[in-house]
Amino acid sequence: MKVKIIIADKFPEKYIEELKDLDLDVDYSPKLGEDDLPDAVKETDILVVRSTKVNANTINAAQKLNLIIRAGAGVNNIDIPAANKKGVYVANCPGKNAIAVAELAIGLMIALDRRIPDNVIDFRNGKWNKAEYSKAQGLKGKTLGIIGVGNIGKEVTKRAQAFGMNVYGKDITRIEGVQVKDFSEMDQLLPLCDVISIHLPVTPETRDLFNKEMFGYMKPNSLLINTSRAEIIDEEAMLEAIKEKNIRVALDVFKDEPEYKQGEVKSPLQSNPNIYITHHIGASTAQAQNAVAEETVNIIKHYLHSGIIDHWVNRAKLSDAKYQLVVKHFDKPGVLASILDIIREGKINIEEIENVIFDGGLAANCTMKLMNPVTTEMIKKMYENPDVLSVSHGAL
Repeated sequence: MKVKIIIADKFPEKYIEELKDLDLDVDYSPKLGEDDLPDAVKETDILVVRSTKVNANTINAAQKLNLIIRAGAGVNNIDIPAANKKGVYVANCPGKNAIAVAELAIGLMIALDRRIPDNVIDFRNGKWNKAEYSKAQGLKGKTLGIIGVGNIGKEVTKRAQAFGMNVYGKDITRIEGVQVKDFSEMDQLLPLCDVISIHLPVTPETRDLFNKEMFGYMKPNSLLINTSRAEIIDEEAMLEAIKEKNIRVALDVFKDEPEYKQGEVKSPLQSNPNIYITHHIGASTAQAQNAVAEETVNIIKHYLHSGIIDHWVNRAKLSDAKYQLVVKHFDKPGVLASILDIIREGKINIEEIENVIFDGGLAANCTMKLMNPVTTEMIKKMYENPDVLSVSHGAL
């Protein structure tokens, strides 16, 4: 039986054909929404999405689902806890759309400074107002604060420095390999910045990071760009800061953004003249989509051919194991099986296991992370196998 794949968002035709050439059952249904997925995925092995939400109902309804791929960076639209409960792999394509998002962020900076959308709207409405629109500041020499110096933040840095901007950085982890200045506290960074560009994932630490306190640190008349996740900004606090400090904002994401691809939209943000909003298009260039699609196909190929999951995001970073058992042994059939039988008879759960072969292929070293300690009797039984060279055991 063929492996079935559903692609529930827009995907380049070239890469759909490449998947079909792998003799896979490919269902390309880019109009599927969150509520459509539970019925659609019942017999699906692999699900590919971009922005479509994959909720617990979808994961629980899928009888054969083994891999969900987010064709983009981040996985905030996928219910990771539900995937964990069913042992469903979740993977993404980090860094492949970084340049596209960075280009949009720079474009929004220029648009805010030069008020390009307002220029266009007035012209289309037959209004000429050169005096009003001849008041831009320019970006050269301005201070840009990049909040989140990952793949996208680094690409924004390159482009901003080409504009002659002074770039400062703040990350949720220590910054490495990028020539920006790090600040340990936001209250030191934000008051310096003429422009702030956000490039963060949603985590408990970053949710509503830009709250009333953070907006209080910002300069009057400064510019704020968010091309990452809507949940980073407390929108009520943002609206208050716009009113009090004349902060101007450009967003590619906002709360309660429509899931559907086109239709009507209503938001309390749309009537505010200090806010520009684009249609969540940060990664929507042909270059970025081709790069993401190519990486998605590579993930599927590696999974099918070797079982390896590239960019596996829901793998446990740390296990609950409290003990470690290391067995050095001759690399022969049945040696590890005998060790595992002893551990099984002792009713001890193995959290992690890795067997590494010595150069030459004669001996190997197996490391196991265990929930409970093995007994002296169990170790004695292991040594009864003449192909076991040494056994060491201890608490982690």
